[in-house]
Amino acid sequence: MTNVQKELSAQDYRKIDQAHAWHPLFQHQLLEQTDLHVFEQAHGTTIVDSEGREYLDAYAGLWNVNVGYGRQEIADAVYEQIQRLPYYPLSQINIPATLLAQKLTAILPGDLNHVFFCNSGSEANETAIKIARQYGRQKYPGENRYKIIGSYRGYHGFTYGAMSATGQARRRKAFEPLVPGFIHVQPPYTYRYAGELSESEFGIACADGIARVIRWEGEETIIAVIAEPIIGGGGVLVPPDNYLPRVREICDKYGILLILDEVINGFGRTGKLFACEHWDVQPDIMTLAKGLTSGYLPLGACVTSDALFEVFLGEPEENREFAQVCTYSGHPVACAAGLANLNILTEERLWENAERVGSHLLKQLKTLQDLPIVGDVRGKGLMIAVELIQDSDKTPVDTAATKKIVGAIQEKGILVGKIGQAVDEPENIIFLSPPLILTIAEADRIFEAFRDVLASS
Repeated sequence: MTNVQKELSAQDYRKIDQAHAWHPLFQHQLLEQTDLHVFEQAHGTTIVDSEGREYLDAYAGLWNVNVGYGRQEIADAVYEQIQRLPYYPLSQINIPATLLAQKLTAILPGDLNHVFFCNSGSEANETAIKIARQYGRQKYPGENRYKIIGSYRGYHGFTYGAMSATGQARRRKAFEPLVPGFIHVQPPYTYRYAGELSESEFGIACADGIARVIRWEGEETIIAVIAEPIIGGGGVLVPPDNYLPRVREICDKYGILLILDEVINGFGRTGKLFACEHWDVQPDIMTLAKGLTSGYLPLGACVTSDALFEVFLGEPEENREFAQVCTYSGHPVACAAGLANLNILTEERLWENAERVGSHLLKQLKTLQDLPIVGDVRGKGLMIAVELIQDSDKTPVDTAATKKIVGAIQEKGILVGKIGQAVDEPENIIFLSPPLILTIAEADRIFEAFRDVLASS
């Protein structure tokens, strides 16, 4: 920190921020009554504000600081690469991008062997959508395969294509009309929608809803299904075990691509390296970001199968190459951070810790379902949600009450997230996605904070 920065107080920074910075998903008029945290440093699972107060960051920045804060290996790799080659476009080869592509394809399932780098999860999904549409024209000449099916409550990003694929009305309606050709179906939200169906029956019913849409729209117009294996920002919705395999079967039946958005799910978050491995499902396209660098630098990736990639091969005059360029694609410094991050992730096998500590935490939190305010506790690994209700009819706790509970947990030194801006309903779901280095003792601290706050709510 510079001397000038040291001379400023937290309140000074708040005044500057209020005058000039525009925060996401936040009503700035509230800054008159709300003091945002001024965070200055972090280590491990802990983040420290300008007053010196420490918090256990139980949502890892924004679902993304998987290897934890303060990893010197990543800082060293970034510093060395900035000195060696700070930038060159991927029209030629830079070594970190090449090695990161090799490292990624070595740990990804199946034959996902071709990596297109970008800067974020939104851009990764935007890229996947464009690949799918160009693939449709080249694979099925004479047909008009361009439509993509997603799920309500699913989230795929803020760029126009990715937002059009997103099934969250609150994030979409201010910007409509959006990109045409996107259709949404019922999500596998067992707690809310299963009714009298068993979990298995509900999984098949949700997947078969996709098949119905394909038939109703005409299979010759559909090119892809896009899905998060576990819907994240829509409520941490863990599907029934038969859901994703059934979706894969449907895609195969109709010659449709399966795009799996593992931007949140991937890199150990759910207790596997990639969430699709829970169900042994192989996508045609996988999108990645967040845990790719653990948030140390912006980086995303869209990875495709061999069979898909081959459709883009041909003579120069055929113009079959992917028609996209990105200035910062495969940025050497970001890729150096990604390499160092993946080395930590794989050497420490952090997905195994996520499974072990996450199972312990989930089991403890499920004991809170005896409380009238706790409707459902669900998750996999260190991706967990607690859904709050008012009564036996599952009436959601209102948004203000949920915010108060989140604030009370924060007062106990635990930062947690609230699912927001998804649908025009009360925001009653609290989520946990701590760094994958979380210890059992730290998991117990999280549980104790939830127990004390919810028991008195």
